Amino acid sequence: MPPVKPMLAKATNELPAGADLLYEPKWDGFRCLVFRDGDEIELFSRNERPLARYFPELIDPLCENLPERCVIDGEVVVATAAGLDFDALQQRIHPAESRINRLAAQTPASYVAFDILALGEDDLRRRSFSERRATLQGELGGACPPVHLTPATADREVASDWFDRFEGAGFDGVMAKPTDAPYVEDKRTQIKVKHKRTVDCVVAGYRVHKSGDGVGSLLLGLYDDAGVLHHVGVCTSFSAARRSELLAEIAPYRADALAEHPWREWADHAAHMAAEGRMPGAPSRWNSGKDQGWEPLRPELVVEVAYEGMQGMRFRHQSRFVRWRPDRSPESCTYAQTERLAPVELREVFT
Repeated sequence: MPPVKPMLAKATNELPAGADLLYEPKWDGFRCLVFRDGDEIELFSRNERPLARYFPELIDPLCENLPERCVIDGEVVVATAAGLDFDALQQRIHPAESRINRLAAQTPASYVAFDILALGEDDLRRRSFSERRATLQGELGGACPPVHLTPATADREVASDWFDRFEGAGFDGVMAKPTDAPYVEDKRTQIKVKHKRTVDCVVAGYRVHKSGDGVGSLLLGLYDDAGVLHHVGVCTSFSAARRSELLAEIAPYRADALAEHPWREWADHAAHMAAEGRMPGAPSRWNSGKDQGWEPLRPELVVEVAYEGMQGMRFRHQSRFVRWRPDRSPESCTYAQTERLAPVELREVFT
């Protein structure tokens, strides 16, 4: 029975090698633990939030494919012909049941299993990952869509090929899991290797740090082919000293910032709280109470940031400050810089 906290992973920049490692694609979805006891089935997120009501189309397939009594660790994803669609997955988290049911039909989710914690009366968490994987393979090797068993390999060359090719289908990277490791809740005992690259962005605004002192995050933009500046994400995680330094560095760009700002219609916090578009300060469906107010800057500064990947027209995760680029003009900060890879066929992953 829940709650159980999922095992986590620590990040590294290079795919590790070793005879005691098993590699898997890193799925870009919602981490999800499935608890089944006969007709009772519960889905919980990494943060122990219930997910079953948001993905009603998964309940019957999970009951048909999973053992009668078990706890399974995996990922909920939305797979399309173009790859995994995290934006569509996020839209599934909605309070209205009518919308949930409509999206369940329009953008149905899949469940990808990659570990098993319990089977019948047996608690498997103290067993090695190689044993758990063999058990999972035996139980779900013949699973039918939308329930899948994640592919795995002990060959680092194959894993490296996955890392290069699967990104085009929306994957986050590759996992490396020690075969002799038990399942340790809430501990980073596994390894993840994620894609990282840099891009030059326009700095069009900032948010004050939650402490009220200095810059908490920089709001970043890229121009499309029509010359429209789109909000692509934020650059954050500054030290206390750096937050104060940044506030002084951006101060010259605060004067008359709203006069001709491309995002000036979003400056009214009350107005954009009611909007649904992708914009600075748009409310988060995960944390609707968080203050997303921002301060505009004249879009004249250029910063180089490190990012892991794109999801549609935005950064998939927060980016990291690398350096100011006084040698670059804001107009040169376009989407053409971002790497767009052709998606691989999802059947290469699902089989």
